[in-house]
Amino acid sequence: MSPAPSLVVIGAGPRGTGLIERIAANATELYAGEPLDIHLVDPHPAGGGRIWRHDQSPLLWMNSMAEDVTVFTDETVRQEGPVRPGPALDAWAREVRAGRITIDAEPAVLAEIHALSGQDFPTRRLQSTYLRWFYEESAAALPAGITVHEHPTRALRVTGPRDGRQRVWLEGRTEPLVADLVVLTVGHLDAELDDEQLELSAFALRHGLVHLPPDFTADTDLGALRPGEPVIVRGFGLAFVDLMALLTEGRGGRYENGVYHPSGREPVLYVGSRRGVPYHSKIGYGWEGERPPLPHHLGPERIKEILAAPGPLDFRRDIWPLIARELAHAHYHRLFTAHPERTTTAWEDFQREYEAAEPDSRELAELVARSVPDPADRLDLDVLDRPLEGVTLPDEEALQETLRDYITADLTRRHDPAYSPDLAVFFGLLSAYVQLVALGDTGDSWHGFFSYLASGPPGPRLEQLLALSRAGVVRFLGADMTVENDEEQGVFRAASPTVPGARTEARALVEARLPSPSLRHTSSPLLRGLYEDGAAVTGNGLLQVSPQDGRIQDRDGSTHPRRFALGPFTTARASGAFTRPRTGGPAFGQNDATARTALAFLRALSDRPVLAN
Repeated sequence: MSPAPSLVVIGAGPRGTGLIERIAANATELYAGEPLDIHLVDPHPAGGGRIWRHDQSPLLWMNSMAEDVTVFTDETVRQEGPVRPGPALDAWAREVRAGRITIDAEPAVLAEIHALSGQDFPTRRLQSTYLRWFYEESAAALPAGITVHEHPTRALRVTGPRDGRQRVWLEGRTEPLVADLVVLTVGHLDAELDDEQLELSAFALRHGLVHLPPDFTADTDLGALRPGEPVIVRGFGLAFVDLMALLTEGRGGRYENGVYHPSGREPVLYVGSRRGVPYHSKIGYGWEGERPPLPHHLGPERIKEILAAPGPLDFRRDIWPLIARELAHAHYHRLFTAHPERTTTAWEDFQREYEAAEPDSRELAELVARSVPDPADRLDLDVLDRPLEGVTLPDEEALQETLRDYITADLTRRHDPAYSPDLAVFFGLLSAYVQLVALGDTGDSWHGFFSYLASGPPGPRLEQLLALSRAGVVRFLGADMTVENDEEQGVFRAASPTVPGARTEARALVEARLPSPSLRHTSSPLLRGLYEDGAAVTGNGLLQVSPQDGRIQDRDGSTHPRRFALGPFTTARASGAFTRPRTGGPAFGQNDATARTALAFLRALSDRPVLAN
């Protein structure tokens, strides 16, 4: 008797779990009644995986409100398979409270569930519980004959001929898993140190300093950062926010009425970055009224035209102008339709003239100026992106005051529905992200801009940052921050043109960012092995995959028939493995396409004898 077809999924976090949900959703149509073994490989528990595992500090939050988190598809997702609706995180918590959903959770997580509202920012431990429940529900929904086998270990290598069964070698096992298909859903990658980081680490070793390279903050050993000592932190995004929480409240400090009371065990964090400011606050109000009509300038037909154009794709020339137009369309549509008293003309007239004007032209600037009297109501993407561009301040104290004023203004605006065009821009960003996935690797600048504007920290985190600044526990360094090694003094030295001549010295340097998702620099033997076997990568090191179904592409231009990959390390990286409800999450559509391709392939195998290779 021939063995049942087998599928190995490497990575049991939300992406791998989402794939299993899509297999369950599509199996009735494409695989009903046939046996199938699914092997799920991950050293971390299924559902949350590494990043969303339960075993991390309760001080670490999600950066989305509970009502904005779902793992279920809806009719806005572009997919061939059926929609299987389910509760967003806040609705799931209500079902748990009502006793209609039963979970196994520790008392602290249950207490959080019972207190959770839709506008709360849940802990990552709570999200882990939601993801574990989603995994269990998805596995239970698989038809009879389809069985999931969990392997709590690491996959080290995939071998096998292109036209035959693959072998997945696991840590601690001498015999491989034999698979008809392999799907990699490994999430964020660990990386070898690049030349700059190697130089910094060697310098730190020579002088007895502390250098913490890019890493997932929850996995970083922060014990070497000593109380009261200055620490230079390079990076002002979400990794910094996690670092800030762990080194303050995590060391016994507390907040009371907007004031931070130190424990005395905190280091002093000197933080800077390219922009020199934190990511914009999450918007703190809901949408009311008509949604902006999206996509408008950047829809599927325009993407097809871009793909069909001859020559290499240039992001700044070919894509960014369309993104800018899309965001402006969303912004001004909302302003003119929801706040007409702040405009001087009708939306239809403004839209006609705006779309006829050349981008960045004097004509366009004059149109906006006479139609939108208040500069605060105009969209200036350059100022949004680089608020400290060209700013110079006389001293470091002036910088602290300037940044505190900037953060306060950002918090006020992002929580005031009078500025709801900002939320329309957020929807424009989501729409653009969905469309741009089809283009593959669009470069780091787009993903960085999206995260900075659309995926920033909760408002309460920025309020904490202000309190830490006033308490002197956090100090701002400015934009275009540089770090030098001083061999003579044996210290790291940071500087920024925002305060000319200012220098900050420290014996500790933290790189507050995730490692680059590059196969060229990954420390994963699994991903290195794929690259060595001929898998194609982009200039940024992303794994090249088919935009249709996630099949891995090789450097000879062919597509591997038995290997797939989904996630941030691929050219089809989406904005997240879960998403806000009713925003067409591209990861869900990718999961569906891969599941349907895999099921059709495996069904064809089950209809004929399987020959061992």
